[in-house]
Amino acid sequence: MISDMEMNTFNELKQNAENLYKNFGEVYCSYLQKKVIFNVKGLDHLKMKSWNHARNENDQLMRFKLLHFAPNIVKKSHTLQGIEHGNKFERIKINNRWENKMVYVRYYEFISIEGEYRMKVIIKQIGDAQPYFWSIVPHWKQTNQRRKKMFEGNPEED
Repeated sequence: MISDMEMNTFNELKQNAENLYKNFGEVYCSYLQKKVIFNVKGLDHLKMKSWNHARNENDQLMRFKLLHFAPNIVKKSHTLQGIEHGNKFERIKINNRWENKMVYVRYYEFISIEGEYRMKVIIKQIGDAQPYFWSIVPHWKQTNQRRKKMFEGNPEED
């Protein structure tokens, strides 16, 4: 359980991150040779693990702190470090109602080192639609003893 003071700090950081995110718009990705949009789906994914299931506050806080690196990583990335693709169910609004529909999805992973952080930015593309920012996660962080703490996972959930 987090204290009221920590919750106020969390809410302030969350609001700042949301305001920052809304100003990103779109960024040209050299690798994809397309513009990557920063839409509400990416912002929601930073706050939610899956539809209707929020991430814990520490997980959200970590992502909000790294968020300002995301546009620059997308812009500078010339090399793809990972790709995952295949058919999966996506929650899509069809005729004013939400449905789960099977679609072809690609996740592109780009890794960058900024200071002591090694971050992974995930770009998601559904079918032939414009790719969009999906997530940013720390890949590892060096501790004072020069040990690396690893983070790995599923791009849909990261």
